[in-house]
Amino acid sequence: MGVVVPFEDKHPERNASIEKLVSLVSSDMERVNAMILSRTGSEVTMIPEVATHLISSGGKRLRPMLTLATAGLAGYEGDGHVKLAASVEFMHTATLLHDDVVDESDMRRGKIAARIKWGNEASVLVGDFLLGQAFRMMVEVGSLRALDILSAAATVIAEGEVMQLAAAKNTETTEDEYLAVIRGKTAELFAAACEVGPVIANRSKAEQAACRSYGMNLGIAFQLVDDALDYGGKAATLGKNIGDDFREGKITLPVVLSFRRGTDEERAFWRRALERGETEDLEQAIAIMRRHRALEDTIERARHYGAMARDALELFPNGPMRQALLETVDFCIARAH
Repeated sequence: MGVVVPFEDKHPERNASIEKLVSLVSSDMERVNAMILSRTGSEVTMIPEVATHLISSGGKRLRPMLTLATAGLAGYEGDGHVKLAASVEFMHTATLLHDDVVDESDMRRGKIAARIKWGNEASVLVGDFLLGQAFRMMVEVGSLRALDILSAAATVIAEGEVMQLAAAKNTETTEDEYLAVIRGKTAELFAAACEVGPVIANRSKAEQAACRSYGMNLGIAFQLVDDALDYGGKAATLGKNIGDDFREGKITLPVVLSFRRGTDEERAFWRRALERGETEDLEQAIAIMRRHRALEDTIERARHYGAMARDALELFPNGPMRQALLETVDFCIARAH
């Protein structure tokens, strides 16, 4: 049973929305969604079944929307951004299928995880199929630089996942070590999704770097909010069970802060819970976090990275797309409320 922790409301982003972003990219997203459906087709019946189970389960598709938005921000006028956006979504979906196997998760986006319904082997192999389709679409776009960015991202994401595996149950993990994990496993795909927009528009290196910085910092903020929500959110918001990170022995920033700031007795609790798997007492974990302001400070860290994401867009002239991207930062942080 989860405990909802009310985060202090000192910031205006609580009413933020991504409606402006959704509206501006809606026609392109229709094309992306059609492409996603067409590229999940296979004569092997289980492949579209497993892929569609997750793809149609109500994710916001934020990452492909960011590819479309940054291409629009850069004034791109071709069709390549649609295939790159679909590639980004396939990469993301593949990592979710693989993650659920590694984490032994039962739920994903509020539905039974694919691995529970079809098994671990099918989840891993369909994830591989989607990665293959993603790379085929990247090649079709014909931008060697975009292919380089997204293929490099696939490597970094895998490294981030392995780093997380190595850090799992290790209560000695530092904040810097943990941030390195989330830069790899989460923020890298945000960064690559944003960078390829100005790349295919042949914009300056400065604009490409600015979009990459926006995506990287937004991705870090996004993951930090997720970390806090696992202990202080609602299952309906999170799309998984509250406390899953705790039960899986995951070291996240709220745990790192609580362990660092805690008493000897509290540190002993974290060692028992995360290193030995004695994870029955979620409420005690949350109580320790509240005592040391670990959840609030995790959200403050997210706001810090959100501010850097907003700063990155200062390079671009003001307009509807830039405004929508700024509001998207607020939306990602507002999920904490």
